[in-house]
Amino acid sequence: MIDRAVRMNYHTNLLELEEHMYPLVDVEKPNVFRNLFPYTEVPKIAFNDRIVPHHMPDDIWITDTTFRDGQQSRAPYSTEQIVRIYEYLHQLGGPNGKIRQSEFFLYSKKDRDAVYKCLEKGYKFPEVTSWIRASKKDFELVKDIGLKETGILVSCSDYHIFYKMKMTRREAMEHYLSVIRDCLEIGISPRCHLEDITRADIYGYVIPFCLELTKLMEEYSIPIKVRCCDTMGYGVNYPGAVIPRSIPGIIYGIMTHAGIPSELIEFHGHNDFYKAVSNSTTAWLYGASGVNCSLFGIGERTGNTPLEAMVFEYAQLKGSLDGMDTRVITELAEYYEKEIGYKIPPQTPFVGKAFNVTRAGIHADGLLKNEEIYNIFDTEKFLNRPPQVAVSNTSGLAGIAHWINNHFRLSGEKQIDKNSELVAMVKAWVDKQYEDGRVTVLTDEELLTVIDECCGRLGVKLK
Repeated sequence: MIDRAVRMNYHTNLLELEEHMYPLVDVEKPNVFRNLFPYTEVPKIAFNDRIVPHHMPDDIWITDTTFRDGQQSRAPYSTEQIVRIYEYLHQLGGPNGKIRQSEFFLYSKKDRDAVYKCLEKGYKFPEVTSWIRASKKDFELVKDIGLKETGILVSCSDYHIFYKMKMTRREAMEHYLSVIRDCLEIGISPRCHLEDITRADIYGYVIPFCLELTKLMEEYSIPIKVRCCDTMGYGVNYPGAVIPRSIPGIIYGIMTHAGIPSELIEFHGHNDFYKAVSNSTTAWLYGASGVNCSLFGIGERTGNTPLEAMVFEYAQLKGSLDGMDTRVITELAEYYEKEIGYKIPPQTPFVGKAFNVTRAGIHADGLLKNEEIYNIFDTEKFLNRPPQVAVSNTSGLAGIAHWINNHFRLSGEKQIDKNSELVAMVKAWVDKQYEDGRVTVLTDEELLTVIDECCGRLGVKLK
């Protein structure tokens, strides 16, 4: 009988029975969890009611993949655009560097030029890191530039190991470890991207692989990060869900059974099932210090976890922005629209043109009385975006009055009342538009023209 040690967990202040070791299970046939992922049916979420504890780290942060995964689904950014966005990320992250790192491709001259120019900025945060495939040829690129850390693609599901790489689990592990050892030999810190972890054999492959990483860390005294990549968006945050779909279960296993500390664990989510944000927050709650994001969620297929979303998730969990300047989010959105030509869907939270715009007359009436009634927080303070009212046939007198006061920045005694003659005249014109068959919301330009005409007839000046 094996005598397992009892140890004190000083985070929970509970005695724990040390689990047995997890050796590599080198299967002959791939385990693709067909019971959970029947390809001709919708994937299944199963439960075994095994609950793991919350374990939120003292320090959590955001890392950025805008220039890596974010470039895999759109036209590549120019060198100048990359540098400008990097500057914005530095400003957004604030003096405490809550946006800790940003990762870059190294394959084209344009990308390498961007890396050099970003390094020239001398910013501590976001730290410039790279991403490579697990090949010695790619490793030479990292070595030539002299970066301190690089991400390495280490696909971990049998879908990838057997079907894409045409290897066994042991062959894949030995291949990955050889490239990781090459990095460690010259002092580069590896970041292992465990691709497709939510379809991987967690205790038959992922945990054994991570245990090998802990041995290498002890041997070289160099940190090795583990990034849990929910590549297909299959992860769920429900307590008691079975692995490999359980994000709490994955983070708990890597931290508790493989011994990887929170500060070396990241989560990278995709939004195929609308769960990228909730899964990223869950990763924080259960022990990952880092969540990897891209601006506006731009990324492969349905995209990654939106970076701006996690800024506000951080503030809600920590009760503070810790120095992050959220007004930069609006500047970034404007830069993407005007300089890059990327159209952000108008209802996108925090950055879409209509994210805090109301069209209902009863909502507009509430906003006019007290904006807290229908605005999520002080959007003018945090995003330079005061709440807006779009004028249509449902806006009513209150909606028109709010639009005028907001557009012309009228406050106090200068505010226009919903019962004023000006508002009544504008509403009469609006009603006529829709009586004549209009179905679309009125544009700002149309409203300004009508308001100017009505002000002229009334002898009123709004500025």
